Amino acid sequence: MSRITIIYRKIFLCFVFVMAAYCTFFIAGCKIKTANTNKNSASNVNWKEMKKTGEMELKYAKMFSVDYYGDYSLVTIAGNEKYLLIPKNSEVPANLDEDIVPIKLPLKNMYVASSASMDLFREIGGLSNVKMTGTKSEDWSIDEIKKYIDSGEILYGGKYSTPDYEMILENNCDIAIESTMIFHTPKVKEELEDFGIPVMVERLSYEKEPLGRVEWIKLFGLMSGRLSEAEEFMEECSKRYDDVVSKVSEKNKDNEKKKVAFFYISSNGYVNVRKPGDYISKMIDIAGGSYAFSDYVPDEENALSTMNLQMEVFYEEAYDADYIIYNSTIEGEINTVDELIEKCDLLKDFKAVKNGNAWCTGKNMFQETTGTIDMIEDLYEVINENDSDELKYLHRLK
Repeated sequence: MSRITIIYRKIFLCFVFVMAAYCTFFIAGCKIKTANTNKNSASNVNWKEMKKTGEMELKYAKMFSVDYYGDYSLVTIAGNEKYLLIPKNSEVPANLDEDIVPIKLPLKNMYVASSASMDLFREIGGLSNVKMTGTKSEDWSIDEIKKYIDSGEILYGGKYSTPDYEMILENNCDIAIESTMIFHTPKVKEELEDFGIPVMVERLSYEKEPLGRVEWIKLFGLMSGRLSEAEEFMEECSKRYDDVVSKVSEKNKDNEKKKVAFFYISSNGYVNVRKPGDYISKMIDIAGGSYAFSDYVPDEENALSTMNLQMEVFYEEAYDADYIIYNSTIEGEINTVDELIEKCDLLKDFKAVKNGNAWCTGKNMFQETTGTIDMIEDLYEVINENDSDELKYLHRLK
């Protein structure tokens, strides 16, 4: 047998091996998909005959809704993404609309790539329903979540853009909960769905009301069998929120609102601020302040909640702010005014710096979604009481 013939045979055998492996993998994926989303199997329940019996009461959230059909729950996100939660030991209804994704409860092996969602599950004791996360242990600021990962109870399933498909399949993932970042890698979403894994994209960051982000805890409570815990938590948040609003109303009867700037300085020299109408600017307003950039119109409209300003523009808008708050989440925490001025010498001329009213965020409040009401209370104390004692997220620069 010639050497060339041997080479060709080896190539052919390699090709056969690869194709066999691919077919096995593809068939396994199809089986998983069929098992999880079998809409067409025989069922004694007919979707066309089911009637709406109620709906979830939502006070702040606008980006999702839940309609009840007996024990079944129809979840609608962003107006057009629909999921039907199927009760335990119940069937997927026959004649279910093609645009409705069936999700069988209970959910015990969730892959939660959305870090903002993880804290909501944590608050209601739902981390036991989560099997994988999209954030490594060292990147979490929430101790309880870190402990779950370090103990192996929750696995690192890969970043949202590069999930560990093998791990996800081996652990019988029953749903992937993603942030809108997944839309930057649509192929990943498609591949997860091809494996029969429902993908739910939360819209917490699109909520205009700060507590609207928190109220997603009700949806996650429903999905994890902890709705009563979620409702109890939201009731407490709502009472604390109303208390702040009442105090602000009393304080501001005859007083002009204090001007507040919230920002950080990037490594390339730009000043990053929240857009008008963003939930951070709304929290400042709720706490009795006036956001320094509330009248500023961004040059470019996009879905981002932040915008970059030239230092000259930032100076013009914020030099006379009564309070400035440096967002340390991105560029790292600072503790002194000197550290702040090192980032930009112009800051020494700001009214707030001269008057000792320069503040900084400490803990990662962007991961701690449930801390929204704490942040509103912190802002109230800073703006109205000029108080630095027992604050959770803010500290005064020395």
